Amino acid sequence: MRRLTTAFFPILILPLLVLLAPIGPARADEVLFLNGDRLSGKIVKASGGKLTIKTEGAGDVTVDMSKVKTFSTDAPVEVGIKEQPPVSADVGPGPDRHVQTAPAPGAPPQPVAIADISAINSPPAWTGSFSLNGLLTTGNSATEQLGFRGALSKRWPHDRLTFGAEYSFGRQEDPSTREKSTTIDYAMALAKYDHFFTGKFYGYVGTKAERDKVAQLEVRVAPGAGVGYQWFERPTFNLSNELGLVWVYENYKNTGSSEFFGPRFAYAVDWTPVQPLKLFHKLEYIPSFEDFGGDYLLNIDAGARLSMWKGLFAELRYEFRYDATPAVGRNRTDQRYILGAGWAF
Repeated sequence: MRRLTTAFFPILILPLLVLLAPIGPARADEVLFLNGDRLSGKIVKASGGKLTIKTEGAGDVTVDMSKVKTFSTDAPVEVGIKEQPPVSADVGPGPDRHVQTAPAPGAPPQPVAIADISAINSPPAWTGSFSLNGLLTTGNSATEQLGFRGALSKRWPHDRLTFGAEYSFGRQEDPSTREKSTTIDYAMALAKYDHFFTGKFYGYVGTKAERDKVAQLEVRVAPGAGVGYQWFERPTFNLSNELGLVWVYENYKNTGSSEFFGPRFAYAVDWTPVQPLKLFHKLEYIPSFEDFGGDYLLNIDAGARLSMWKGLFAELRYEFRYDATPAVGRNRTDQRYILGAGWAF
């Protein structure tokens, strides 16, 4: 019996070893570069034109996607193509500067340009900027001015939140009487929510509040809602139009309060023709239904931003504010030329 057991032991154990042994080498994500190099590991994420892959020997390695010929994954990843919402899909190797993946849920894999991939496994992040500007003079003229401006936004596949705030204060001293007078005391805050029904068409609700002591404007609030169309939404070019309805309430220091209801027309565009220069322009027109040509607000922002180092930037901004029915004795137009510096993230 012992001989029989010993003779059959290799026969019994061999199938078990075959089942336990790996059938082939373990798969891994792979990146093929234009120069012929290869990198294997696990693709962690891609955003801002950078691809991060976790390797066994070197840890996390970040590479420029412009140098990637093609790449592949061994499991589905969240792929964002242009301004479209991310899609969970496998990624396979494709022709030069392309991969094979599904551009939409349920769609068959097809070649997609690497340049059109906006993100991989990148959760939405807050983006924004903060800037300061100031002016100080002494001697024949004594002037003090300080300004602050901030913007914050977050973009999900179907939603977008935007917040903004601005405050400027300045005063000047008369060299003869030594009396100081306020030259600017302006504050603004806004909040806006967008919901995208399609990749480009969205609805929005938002509100804006302003105060301008020099213009004798104690408060202006303008809540509203409407629809918009995002023609382009890319790292180097963005363009949108909006059409909605808004209620405007104003309270002036000496003339009391007033209100009107009307449409809102707006557009916003920013363009990065070359790094590190960014140009931007916004326009908002709000007339009253009761007096379309005689009672309206017009706001224009335009400027240029020059990126310097690690998010730091210098900015030249032009602001134009027009109120067709200002406080008694005040001008309809306010213009500001602002040179500042800040940090973007």
